[in-house]
Amino acid sequence: MNTGVIILAAGSSSRMGQSKQLLPIQGTTLLVRAVHIALQLQPGHTVVVLGSNEAEHTSILQNTNVHTVTNHTWQNGMGSSLKTGLQYLLSLSPAIDAALILVCDQPAVTTTYLESLVQHYKPSNKSIVASFYSDAPGVPALFDKSLFTELLNMDDAHGAKKIIQKHIAATELIPFPEGSIDLDTPEDYQRFINSNK
Repeated sequence: MNTGVIILAAGSSSRMGQSKQLLPIQGTTLLVRAVHIALQLQPGHTVVVLGSNEAEHTSILQNTNVHTVTNHTWQNGMGSSLKTGLQYLLSLSPAIDAALILVCDQPAVTTTYLESLVQHYKPSNKSIVASFYSDAPGVPALFDKSLFTELLNMDDAHGAKKIIQKHIAATELIPFPEGSIDLDTPEDYQRFINSNK
């Protein structure tokens, strides 16, 4: 199966007070860690969507083989970045069967976990395979190409979750309680660092 990966990394990290993408974690940064995980899964078709702090983020990705695209309207919301990433991914590989969407601030995500989402895709005969945590579906999530047009026409302000909720009957939910760990604030980050010493 020909799967592409889109890493959404365009936000300004306003609640963190600094670029979360540049935060040190496990000997690298949050953004580079997410890129390495995605490249191990899909080395040919991984796209990072940049926006705020584009120059700094581009510089730390120079030694990776990832494709980058800039969302110049990133302030409009997560949907805007998702559409930018999907459009670029399709320009690179029009024949992809599915797109896997992830963010860089979920430190529990691993290549093995992403592989499990892909492995559930075909046997499930579902259009979406999504993570399930905090009593709700979310990313990382894989979308079949049958939903690409809908994703490309979604509201700028809303992310993938709205599409998942609309098509919940066609969604395979994968329990991922660790997905609730996301690093949005300095307190989140410090708590994570302290728990992994």
